[in-house]
Amino acid sequence: MDGKNINLTLTDYKKKLRWCRGRKSLKSKRNENEFREAQKEIEILKDEDQANIIDLYYFDESGFTGVPEIPYAWQDEDEQLLLPSGKTSRINVLGFLNKQNDFFPCVFDCSVTSDIVTACFDAFSRYITKRTIVVLDNAPIHHSAIFKSQIGTWEERGLFLYFIPKYSPELNLIEILWKHIKYFWLSTSAYKGFEFLKTELNNILASVGKEFTISFS
Repeated sequence: MDGKNINLTLTDYKKKLRWCRGRKSLKSKRNENEFREAQKEIEILKDEDQANIIDLYYFDESGFTGVPEIPYAWQDEDEQLLLPSGKTSRINVLGFLNKQNDFFPCVFDCSVTSDIVTACFDAFSRYITKRTIVVLDNAPIHHSAIFKSQIGTWEERGLFLYFIPKYSPELNLIEILWKHIKYFWLSTSAYKGFEFLKTELNNILASVGKEFTISFS
């Protein structure tokens, strides 16, 4: 291969590259057949939700601290943007979200236990008005004895659970909400201290579906 051909090859190779932010992925750990099957089943649930046969919600937990997770931001080219950052207590948010941006949050500044998760599901089961399916992951806390002991009661109220396969966060649409809050909706001033974070986060959570919305495909 002569020098000219080498240059052409490198040029073609570079065209396939793009500068972007890397993302963590657990795809290599999951069972792909289980994932594909769950995909099909959730699409059926989405159709039933669209037809107003059921309400389909997605549940998950996420934590927020004083360490910013903003990967990029607009800034003056002559001045470096310095984000305030510091250790604070962790705010844990447990939430139920549907594609219409109806949001039912539970907020705690303590560790999330089986009792807390169970209490959130119990409160949500009293909030629903029709047969409701909740998509959630297989975290150990979702299989605790106290949690499982209440499933029968929730089903009597019309609340049913759909557990997605392990390592399949793409199937849980509420993950998109956490991403929007952490990367786009929380301002830099939220990281000036715990009270700033708590106040701004609570304002955002209260405004999901109103001021803050997600357009799901």
